[in-house]
Amino acid sequence: MSCRDLKSLILSCSVALLATGCGQSKGDPKSEAPPPVKVEREDDANVVRVDHPEQFPIVSAVQHISTSQVMATGSISPDVSRTVPVISLAAGRVVDIHARLGDTVQKGQILLRVQSADMSSAFSDYRKAVADEQLARTQLERAKLLYDKGAISLNDLQVAQDAEDKARVDVENTTERLHVLGGDLNHPAAIVDIRAPVSGVITDQQVTNAAGVQGLSSPNPFTISDLSHVWILCDVYENDLASVHVGETTEIRLNAYPDKIFTGRIGNVGPVLDPTLRTAKVRIEVANPGLMRIGMFVTATFHGQKKETRAGVPAAAILHLHDRDWVYVPIGGNKFRRTEVVAGRTLPDKTQEIISGIQPGQQVVANALALQNTVED
Repeated sequence: MSCRDLKSLILSCSVALLATGCGQSKGDPKSEAPPPVKVEREDDANVVRVDHPEQFPIVSAVQHISTSQVMATGSISPDVSRTVPVISLAAGRVVDIHARLGDTVQKGQILLRVQSADMSSAFSDYRKAVADEQLARTQLERAKLLYDKGAISLNDLQVAQDAEDKARVDVENTTERLHVLGGDLNHPAAIVDIRAPVSGVITDQQVTNAAGVQGLSSPNPFTISDLSHVWILCDVYENDLASVHVGETTEIRLNAYPDKIFTGRIGNVGPVLDPTLRTAKVRIEVANPGLMRIGMFVTATFHGQKKETRAGVPAAAILHLHDRDWVYVPIGGNKFRRTEVVAGRTLPDKTQEIISGIQPGQQVVANALALQNTVED
């Protein structure tokens, strides 16, 4: 075979192989998929350009009439009117503790036991008063008998009667003192049981085993709070106080449960401003469904009387990124700008209010997360 014939044979084989390969590619599913989106970044980090913008549907922000809103941060505190200190009128040393900080207790439950010299002294005085009263009663009975027989004068009978009356008063006083200190007449002992005055949660503990209790002197061993209702204390700036009125309702969102909305009533607007921050303390009273814990951070939304026109967009059009809210706005030429907005409350039909950032009628990408994921790829 000549060199010319050999070259012709090689060329024919190459053409055949190429034709065979092209025929096999007709059933490749990748060739039937939509073309990948190519993203080009502009000088502005929030502006991107895509090759196939039709893959990201566009919607127009609807018009929504809403009242003015003021948002403020705060924290949960116990309702002072529902907070009761646990006190021990008997001073002494703690010998046993039956409750701890954070425990839920019932009214009458024993919280701690105190060994008290005051109780020992009170029982001693009570026994002496009882003995004196018995003696005075016996002398009075003898005086009445002698007076009936003319053996003593009326004055002697009156003196005996007065002594018996005073002795009975001493018994009543010492008995009351024992009751106040927490003693039991049927079980005389120097140990005092300190019981819960109300039902609730122990929100403060200032005592440990073997510690001393100073009676009425502070600090109190425990503090019990009824957390069925709590206070939310917010700082509202001076310029926003016109939108806050006592008696109006407000929306509460817990940082721990951002998807849940609670309702509270404004109970007080502080009469004194913080001279540094120019804020006033606003107290919101709210029923606790069981999720609220002391010290939790919350966001309160106050609704004013003024009507405002705002935008409403599908909830999926809002991108939550770095603790901020964003939407993608088409700006022409296959370009989109990521625009920061302030999102408001949730509206019907899976839409959400936009307080600021865009206007009604302005177009946004219907699914901001899809575009964001494409940008990050």
